[in-house]
Amino acid sequence: MNDTLKGIFAAALTPLNSDLSVDHERLVSHCRWLLENGCDGLAVLGTTGEANSFNLAERIGILETLSDAGIPGSALMPGTGSCSIPETVEMTRRAVELGAAGVLMLPPFYYKNVSDEGLFAAYSEVIERVGDDRLKVYLYHFPQMSAVPLSYDLIERLLKRYPDTIAGMKDSSGVFDNMAGAAEKFPGFGVFSGGDDFLLPLLKKGGVGCITAVCNIACNLSAELYQAWQNDDPAAEDLQNKLITVREAAQSYPYSAGLKSLLAHYSGDQGWVTVRPPLVALDETQAADLVGLVAATGHTPPPVG
Repeated sequence: MNDTLKGIFAAALTPLNSDLSVDHERLVSHCRWLLENGCDGLAVLGTTGEANSFNLAERIGILETLSDAGIPGSALMPGTGSCSIPETVEMTRRAVELGAAGVLMLPPFYYKNVSDEGLFAAYSEVIERVGDDRLKVYLYHFPQMSAVPLSYDLIERLLKRYPDTIAGMKDSSGVFDNMAGAAEKFPGFGVFSGGDDFLLPLLKKGGVGCITAVCNIACNLSAELYQAWQNDDPAAEDLQNKLITVREAAQSYPYSAGLKSLLAHYSGDQGWVTVRPPLVALDETQAADLVGLVAATGHTPPPVG
């Protein structure tokens, strides 16, 4: 396996216009802000980014917008997985063409209780059809949302068949033993936590970082924690505890709507609040409550322009 990506990656939000189309200008600005304030990379088009509410043309358009705006491909890990193999191939191929350092790939998730054999065939089909040595796949293990878990046996088989392509995993299961076990069982396989609460514990077990929604408002805090860990600074423990309190406050409401509401507050830009149905924006009372909960943690994000 080649060197994996590592560090603090934001599961970036996707801003929308009032007609529910993607607000490309605001998206570019937000991605730049994240990179300027501590993020090592951007996991655009993930769960928090409402990826599965966009069609293929919209998702490709988002990647092309970021590329045209000078967002470095080396900082991008876009979500490319879908239920359709041809669409996953097309999305993945375009991401590689645009220089993405890796792609985050959900398994096909409509059919449940599928076998490892079927999942191996799906991932293999995509990798073979893309047929590009530059492709680096990060598996997306999120059984609560996809209802299609990725087993160690599947990971081991994929690594054996595609050692230079299968680069790592985002584990959003919330099960620490699963992510720590993967980091220990597969040396060189880059395991990212999907939860801020496990950032430091996973780093200690050989993980490589986190890909989280809360980075959208706490990128500076996550980066400070990661830097403290790299420097063997005992302050890392206190920073981890503070990050946990911010996460607990932020998850009081659904992430996409809640985090957009928070960014609207911090930036003074109410254009941030729009989400695509079936998600629903927070009402004024909920938004004020969430702002108060986050403020009570003592955390303040960098100035949002």
